[in-house]
Amino acid sequence: MRKMMRDKALVRRLSSCETMGSATTICSDKTGTLTLNKMTVVEAHFIGTRLDPCDDVRAISSSSAALLIEGIAQNTTGTVFLPEDGGAADVTGSPTEKAILSWGLKIGMDFNDVRSKSSVLHVFPFNSEKKRGGVAVQSDTGVHIHWKGAAELVLSSCKSWLSLDGSVQPMDAQKRNVYKKSIEDMAKSSLRCVAFAYCQCDIEKIPKEDIADWKLPEEDLTLLGIVGIKDPCRPGVRNAVQLCKNAGVKVRMVTGDNIETAKAIALECGILDANGVISEPFVIEGKAFREMSEIARGEIADKITVMGRSSPNDKLLLVQALKRKGHVVAVTGDGTNDAPALHEADIGLAMGMSGTEVAKESSDIIILDDDFTSVVKVVRWGRSVYANIQKFIQFQLTVNVAALVINVIAAVSSGDVPLNAVEVGTSPFFFQLFFNL
Repeated sequence: MRKMMRDKALVRRLSSCETMGSATTICSDKTGTLTLNKMTVVEAHFIGTRLDPCDDVRAISSSSAALLIEGIAQNTTGTVFLPEDGGAADVTGSPTEKAILSWGLKIGMDFNDVRSKSSVLHVFPFNSEKKRGGVAVQSDTGVHIHWKGAAELVLSSCKSWLSLDGSVQPMDAQKRNVYKKSIEDMAKSSLRCVAFAYCQCDIEKIPKEDIADWKLPEEDLTLLGIVGIKDPCRPGVRNAVQLCKNAGVKVRMVTGDNIETAKAIALECGILDANGVISEPFVIEGKAFREMSEIARGEIADKITVMGRSSPNDKLLLVQALKRKGHVVAVTGDGTNDAPALHEADIGLAMGMSGTEVAKESSDIIILDDDFTSVVKVVRWGRSVYANIQKFIQFQLTVNVAALVINVIAAVSSGDVPLNAVEVGTSPFFFQLFFNL
């Protein structure tokens, strides 16, 4: 355990060391485990036009840009701190929030000024099932409902889009296909796609009491823009995945990202081979897997290599299906919702840096540096324990059998035994000491 600690693996349950040595499959997260979790916006589509991410959108249309910047500043769990000496802004929040807020600053967003001009009426936190989060904001121009989340899911709820002159245009089939093509192209370039949309709401429709129970409108949205966020793979992760394959351990990626993004990252990490075998059932969406019967999930679980747009419950269902097939399953997780899957798996691996306390409490081993290469080191240590036990038993049996044979032959031939019971029991240690010397 002390040696594993030096390899960035904190063992919480001793038996998990041996269990990890017999693991046959690892269900790994993508963000933060296979990738660096250092995200930056590298592509943006706004008012139907592809922009350089550093373009100042205020130069395009003041009303359109104001809506987008309002959505970025208000619909976030992060903050921006601007030092009085005029230094670089300090952005806090999740990696995705930090990437979007940093991009907002580059396109001319004044975080404190935008938030002071409007007030938040209601917040709908990011939901892992719906893959989106929203906020109701009241300003001088009325009440706006801002949504932010998975690009293809937000796009499916949009009935219009914001044009160059700030007018709202209907989302016809041709325009929707253009946006879908943009999302697919970004996803194939291993970018995480996040869309911004809004709708207006009459102040009279907002209840004055029990506003916490009021549900934000999710349909008939107007698309504001889509950004592509790059999260590079960790160095060395491809070699680590190859080591697992050579050792007979299958690595499966389970992520909430777009299926095309998941494919691109899996190819980059070596989880999928670059021979074009990236179709069903090797790659599947969480929703499709969730809707299968228990028998069907059991039949297809062995073949799944990448699961995209998955929820924490989908990860749990996959673990259960793999265990029923006889696999020894290791699972990585960092969120509170990952706790059931971590608990259900034979070995739960929580992330030490980005993981929540609930995830760590449900785990058997904590990966202190959130790196997949450290997971491979845990497998190596587990197999080392098995190899040492095997060698020790082999040595004990060999020496004890030899001592017993000598005693039997001596007893039959001379009527006396050269070794008594204590000497037979301790002889392996004397032999070991002799060979060591």
